[in-house]
Amino acid sequence: MRHFLHLNDLSKEDILYLVELASRLKKEAKRGFYFPYLKNKALGLIFTKASTRTRVSFEVGIHQLGGYSLYLGKNDLQLGRGETIEDTAKVLSRYLDLIVIRTYEQKEVEEFAKYSSIPVINGLTDDYHPTQIIADFQTIFEEKGRLSSLKIAYVGDGNNVAATLLVGAAKLGLDIAVATPPGYEIKKEVVDFALDEAKKSKSNVIFTYSPKEAVKDADVVYTDTWVSMGQEEEKEKRIRDFERYQVDTSLMRLAKDDAIFLHCLPAYRGFEVTSEVIDGPQSRVFDEAENRLHAHKAIMIFVCLGKI
Repeated sequence: MRHFLHLNDLSKEDILYLVELASRLKKEAKRGFYFPYLKNKALGLIFTKASTRTRVSFEVGIHQLGGYSLYLGKNDLQLGRGETIEDTAKVLSRYLDLIVIRTYEQKEVEEFAKYSSIPVINGLTDDYHPTQIIADFQTIFEEKGRLSSLKIAYVGDGNNVAATLLVGAAKLGLDIAVATPPGYEIKKEVVDFALDEAKKSKSNVIFTYSPKEAVKDADVVYTDTWVSMGQEEEKEKRIRDFERYQVDTSLMRLAKDDAIFLHCLPAYRGFEVTSEVIDGPQSRVFDEAENRLHAHKAIMIFVCLGKI
């Protein structure tokens, strides 16, 4: 039994294994074959943030693996009335076989995992989005045929997606360039950790305020929303601050001719990305979204059974 709280604790081999397993499960699903690796396992989904892809992919995924799910929204548990995370974790560990938590603070997921005797998966926090990034690497692997000798460019907010992508790229030895506006950089502790990993893997990491510098000769161009959940009051300021960081066709021309565009969705056309890019021939965002299903199945198998 293991938890899946961020990519920091995973090795390069673990990440590559998850990508390979996700791709294998996807091929099996395309043939209509679903092996019940988690037969009769009960998955709890504790969500305090709205969700489309994370919720649906985990619910469908556990069903395809032979188990079932229980959705536990923010008003469905006694946590909302003051029961402690410790008590909730201990009780739910007696009922369920694994839990996905999607919430705001990373410390809440880590505290829950501390007292849980079953695997806990981080479905998203303000700091990290590890389940998303496994699907992203799966998409890159399917498109490029490798997870080496590639450059990823991330343009936009130094948020949970950027932080996790940075750590994952550094562990895999992928080059990554991150372009954020001043004041919106990835947190220092994440940067320091990633730079240490990059030294080991020979990954070339660049931080810049210039989207053009980041995207030049990139194999993958990635962006995310400028206004994440909980930041709605900052919307007008953020739109002004990020005006120069829109991914449009002129920016994409600086990447390699066969570069692909990724976005974790939901996307806001006309803000972080133009319709011409996200709906264009280089976009792989819907393949990326589809891969959430298979990546999440791989993660659930991994935390429950290890490497199969």
